[in-house]
Amino acid sequence: MLSIIIDTIVDLLKIFPFLFFAFVLVEFLEHKMNERTQKWIQKAGAYGPIIGSSLGVIPQCGFSIAATNLYVTRIISLGTLIAIYLSTSDEMLPVFLSKGAPISLLLQILFLKWIIGMGIGILIDFFLRKRKRGEEGLQYELCQHDHCDCKHESIFVSSWKHTINTCFFLFIFTFIINVLFTYYGEDFFSHLFLKGSIFSPFLASFIGLIPSCGASILLTELYLQGLITFPSCIAGLLTGSGSAFLVLCKSNKNKKENLFILFSVYIIGAFIGFLLECLFPFF
Repeated sequence: MLSIIIDTIVDLLKIFPFLFFAFVLVEFLEHKMNERTQKWIQKAGAYGPIIGSSLGVIPQCGFSIAATNLYVTRIISLGTLIAIYLSTSDEMLPVFLSKGAPISLLLQILFLKWIIGMGIGILIDFFLRKRKRGEEGLQYELCQHDHCDCKHESIFVSSWKHTINTCFFLFIFTFIINVLFTYYGEDFFSHLFLKGSIFSPFLASFIGLIPSCGASILLTELYLQGLITFPSCIAGLLTGSGSAFLVLCKSNKNKKENLFILFSVYIIGAFIGFLLECLFPFF
């Protein structure tokens, strides 16, 4: 057991500098894009799902939470909100970069999330009636879910906080995976996460709904270690929007609508993963 703990710590120390650099990049984009992003999405109008999905793939901490605030006040449409939920990747990008994953693979995932988010958002707005826009809105700081106050700190301080937070989750998940791998073997994970089954995306999509950055970290880690398939990874990352769902449930008084949004995002992620699993069973 001691050797597993040491190995886990060593693995984290190896990726720590790369993870910190990745978060510096994310924070830089966040500080540059923060106000512009919200202005663009507010002025998007009928093009909301296209703009929202395009901005969602850009690594911005808490963008899905900001979008939730705009939807609660009816500044953006339901299709735009879901497009942003589907395209946002939470902590996936920093973990991918720190692990040295191929850039081509990362771009492929981001492209899929972008095109799926945009397409689904357009369809939703097409079939649903337009909603009224509010004049006054609630105010949520970006990164509120991490309480990091990134907007008022240097990018290095906030990047350090995000790196420590992510390393905490990585240590827990990596340690658990290493323990189970050592004592039970790869077959245990194959059965646990239904690897190779067409039903695996439904489980991954459910994991993605967990309101924490830990969900996207876990899914990314499982995929990079070959414990879940690419379609299952996509299914989970499509539903992973960090703490946005918590903000939605807290701020939007229409509980039925909240359940509808949550269920819709889950079904979309699971179905897309299921479809990819059927079309590309060995991918």
